[in-house]
Amino acid sequence: MAERGTTLPGTESTDRDRVVCHVDVDCFYAACERLREPALRGEPVVVGMGYEDGETVGAVATASYEAREYGVESAQAISTALEHLPRRADADDPADTAYYRPVDMEFYESVSQDVKSVLHDLGDTVREVSVDEAYLDVTDRTDWDVVEGFARHVKQRIEREAGVTASVGVAPTMSAAKVASDHDKPDGLVVVGPDEVEDFLAPLDVGDLHGVGPVTARELRDMDVETVGDVADADPAVLEDRFGEQGRALSRRARGEDDREVEPRGRPKSLSRESAFAEAAADHDAVRERATHLAEAVADRARRRGALYRTIGVKVVTPPYDVHTRARSLPGPVDDPDLVEEVALDLLSEFADDRVRKVGVRVSKLSFGAADQASLDGFEDANAAATSSEHRDEGGAATGGPLAGQTTLDDFR
Repeated sequence: MAERGTTLPGTESTDRDRVVCHVDVDCFYAACERLREPALRGEPVVVGMGYEDGETVGAVATASYEAREYGVESAQAISTALEHLPRRADADDPADTAYYRPVDMEFYESVSQDVKSVLHDLGDTVREVSVDEAYLDVTDRTDWDVVEGFARHVKQRIEREAGVTASVGVAPTMSAAKVASDHDKPDGLVVVGPDEVEDFLAPLDVGDLHGVGPVTARELRDMDVETVGDVADADPAVLEDRFGEQGRALSRRARGEDDREVEPRGRPKSLSRESAFAEAAADHDAVRERATHLAEAVADRARRRGALYRTIGVKVVTPPYDVHTRARSLPGPVDDPDLVEEVALDLLSEFADDRVRKVGVRVSKLSFGAADQASLDGFEDANAAATSSEHRDEGGAATGGPLAGQTTLDDFR
């Protein structure tokens, strides 16, 4: 078995094997709540709905590892979760109780953007799977003899820039990388070398094979197929007869065969760069300087991808962890790095008197065709119509409180 942070022993391949990372944030919703409320760290946390007085229907969205020790699980009825682990506010004795928090997708998506901004910066190609999970092809960024250090760098940047912990699995295939990231959670790092995939997978429980859910796992066990190695040894025709094409796919994956490429899901709807300060910055000039570099990087990334943008925005995080976004719409799609900097700095002026933990710059409403590019003069002429003294978000709605105007995850894809 691979130990955390180690590479499974074996002969190095002389071929140019792909290097795929699977990144999965540990107990993501609970991690976000702890980011917002540091006092929750180390405590059982249940994120869900239906636990308030008078509510009778609800489910668990995420349970922290501390809560899971009491039998609380994702998708569990909230009434069952409360039986296993009462709500701390309702209990006389805090022992064997948990903090319950409602789902706040706007906030979680904001943290997700922080994570995926790191991934897009480090990966040659990124496939976003969900709000807390993604694959990276880093074949051209690292080599197998140093990939452990690269993966550790990914983890460290996520923790430093997004404030959450991720488990990372590295392998030459997507399916093996997924299994590797699950293998040593939480805070895991498992590297499976290109010549060790089948040996790594063989002793694992059949339910650990990528693509095997609880129902399929039960059916496989009914066939006396208990481990991934048993799947590899089974007749592919028998598996196909029982499970259709999925059976063939499972047979291949159990043998370490998976030729799927890490491909993005469509073109991105926005591009962003963010940077955190070691300590909340009270010097607005330092914030502006950091934003200037971010604006340059974002505009360069857009130009390299052949993207025009119709919206320029900033993100500001103030203590304790309040997220503010401001954006300005343009009259037409542009490729104008100077304008990105100008608008970003203007939007930041609202926060001149605030202490800032993190600042980000984003361009969105992207287009990749041969659209007519608006000129700077056109922007200036239409600026009064496009914006007013009240900042507006990308949908045209007035922004307000800490999470108002928050972008959605779709804007990051």
